[in-house]
Amino acid sequence: MPQIPEKIHELTVGQLSARSGAAVSALHFYEAKGLISSRRTSGNQRRYARDALRRVAFIRAAQRVGIPLATIREALSALPEERTPTREDWSRLSAAWRTELDARITQLGRLRDHLTDCIGCGCLSLENCVLSNPDDVIGESMAGSRLLPLRKENQETA
Repeated sequence: MPQIPEKIHELTVGQLSARSGAAVSALHFYEAKGLISSRRTSGNQRRYARDALRRVAFIRAAQRVGIPLATIREALSALPEERTPTREDWSRLSAAWRTELDARITQLGRLRDHLTDCIGCGCLSLENCVLSNPDDVIGESMAGSRLLPLRKENQETA
């Protein structure tokens, strides 16, 4: 990993990429989404403050656990301008994200458990398949896709 002398306070996109492990295209994407920022030199080259390293590490860690970029952007925008996330920030945010992650884990577990049934049956029936028709309320009173014909019948009698 290339070392950056302490006297250098700004990083090129290549240096930020090498140090953070994020592709240059990912850094440009993060910047376009408002997750990190740079200034432009007189030659129109991007320069990132050294604290961008911590922000990129924060973004990548949050992404690794499945946090959407929009949620990460909200979290970063709540921090004072130009301040990098601290350990306390991560602790507070990860506690808030835990509920969302737990719900996703529960949903994925439920899908995993029904996946074997679906593959075994192979029908992908709307009548009883929780993968192709999850949380089907109407399916409790009738089977199959009958809403369209019911709508037509209702229109004809109206």
